[in-house]
Amino acid sequence: MAVPTTFDQNAVDYTLPHAYSLARASDLAYKDDATIDAQAHDWGFDTVRHHQTRFTPPFPLQDTQAYTMAGDRMIVTAFRGTEPAQLRDWLTDSTTPPWPGPARTGFVHYGFAEALESVYPDVAETIADLRTNGQSVWFTGHSLGGALAMLVAARLDLEDPHLAADGVYTFGQPRTCDRMLAAAYDKGLHGRTHRFVHGNDIVPQLPPEPAFTHVPTLHHIDSAGHVSEKNGLIGGLADRAKGLGAAAFSPDGEGIRDHLMRSYLAALEKGCG
Repeated sequence: MAVPTTFDQNAVDYTLPHAYSLARASDLAYKDDATIDAQAHDWGFDTVRHHQTRFTPPFPLQDTQAYTMAGDRMIVTAFRGTEPAQLRDWLTDSTTPPWPGPARTGFVHYGFAEALESVYPDVAETIADLRTNGQSVWFTGHSLGGALAMLVAARLDLEDPHLAADGVYTFGQPRTCDRMLAAAYDKGLHGRTHRFVHGNDIVPQLPPEPAFTHVPTLHHIDSAGHVSEKNGLIGGLADRAKGLGAAAFSPDGEGIRDHLMRSYLAALEKGCG
């Protein structure tokens, strides 16, 4: 395998180079609009639309940001993540009620649901508008962005299936929903979702089970680029969420170093090399 320098818009199946390309798209979501536009065009996507909504939930996050880039064969929507310190407060707050899942199926973490709600109409309308040539549709994101990528795919599959995703790739994604929604998600998107966890990344261990869970499929990648696969519905690393506090989210700690997007990119690049 070689490290890709651009997107293969004909990609339909899972490959590590395609995962690396979507990781780069996730990283790009942290950049400013002009940088996103320039890079997307360099990758062969001639149309870019930005999604941003400011709101005031009972959490530290003030906005949701994403972008959609469309080419002749592929449409990619990438959601921006947030700082680990903000996620810590979000994911350990047990005082907020759960949010009903898409099509009233199961429940979703309140903060993620509200963050997605603020941009979902614009994202869905954009994909419907830009999908003029039967292009494949992909969602991606890192950290909080991974949670939103998974949830937008769930909502489209259950409520607007003609826009269902061809693939969902997330990096350092926290748990997002209960087991009922995870099972419904797996039924509709089995084999199309690929969740990457690097090293001892702490964020995928939150919020704690059993209230929240992950959807398949897990790809655990170490710093040398070695990937191990786990395909079970609740598959994942050992749950170490109990007792995790501020110290576990120290910028100098392994759990946060492994969570950084640059750490995922470096590991994936080694895996492709």
